[in-house]
Amino acid sequence: METNLLDSDAETPLLAPPPKARPVTPAPGEAIEVSPGVLWMRLPLPFALDHINVYAIADDEGWAIVDAGLASKASRAGWETALAGPLGGRPVTRVIATHMHPDHIGLVGWLCRRFDAPLSMSRLEYVTARMLLADTGRPAPDAHADYYRACGWTDAQIEGWRESYGRFGRAVEDFPPTYHRLTDGDRIPIGGQDWRVVVGSGHSPEHVCLWREADDVFLAGDQVLPRISSNVSVWPTEPDADPLEDWLSSLRKLKAVLPARMLVLPAHGEPFHDLHKRLDALIVGHEKSLNRLARRLAEPMRAVDTFRVLFARPVDDGVLGMATGEAMANLNHLARQGRAVRRTDKDKVDWWSTTGGETT
Repeated sequence: METNLLDSDAETPLLAPPPKARPVTPAPGEAIEVSPGVLWMRLPLPFALDHINVYAIADDEGWAIVDAGLASKASRAGWETALAGPLGGRPVTRVIATHMHPDHIGLVGWLCRRFDAPLSMSRLEYVTARMLLADTGRPAPDAHADYYRACGWTDAQIEGWRESYGRFGRAVEDFPPTYHRLTDGDRIPIGGQDWRVVVGSGHSPEHVCLWREADDVFLAGDQVLPRISSNVSVWPTEPDADPLEDWLSSLRKLKAVLPARMLVLPAHGEPFHDLHKRLDALIVGHEKSLNRLARRLAEPMRAVDTFRVLFARPVDDGVLGMATGEAMANLNHLARQGRAVRRTDKDKVDWWSTTGGETT
């Protein structure tokens, strides 16, 4: 899920940027028709980034829903008002999840059960969600604690992480036991018009976006956001991953596949049009951030030491995990490019450098 700290160059996220004048947005339970047959709704989130956009697409006598919000009383209340109000009491015919983060799938099961509606999402997103849900109630793995210790976390920070382990499952309500698989290039008929599946990665493993080619409407989920960059993190389940390469490659793919001018409907922020300009800004911003970090690694750093290079605002314990994941994504990417090396000291803490110097 998104909580964001915006660096002006790299747009590396952790906390929401300062508020600016914004266009009219729907209140919880309200809807704005942003394109024929497409309603934009907004549900609250209890984070610095305080909302998620969800969408309803007219589908014969009902609605296809794209993303469902967090499993919370506030989200359910928003849905109840919307279902009785702007959605006109018409049934939900299907639920489509762009990806497996809790603010997107938290109430998927609730909607599917209520309307006996099928869930559609990509295989990797569905399987990853089921894997993370299985962690609920289990003790935190020692191998994951070792990962965070290597990044430079204190004993107190690791203990706080242990206490909150498994919270993914507490934000997702009764996830469906079956689903319909979506793959890149699929065309889904909704309300008599085809929506093409365009898959991205990096922010999540196999993120589904939907493109109505007839009028170039693009449901982007978290793959492209208008004012902040999507979180791209390395997590302790795959400590050597390079999700930043996946994400940058996905952005280049979107630019090659999609028209420059289309209506982009994101999961956070407001709809926008100039897609190629936004993709270019995201790519250039991260390249600048990587170059800046590579220069600063002339002095060996732990992952936590790179926060001052990557992020424009202080990192507190509320976003420590996400900040660490972002930092590791940048460091692993530089290592894959041959621009950084990692050495482990006697306390099993990793120090990153471009000099190859030894640590003690």
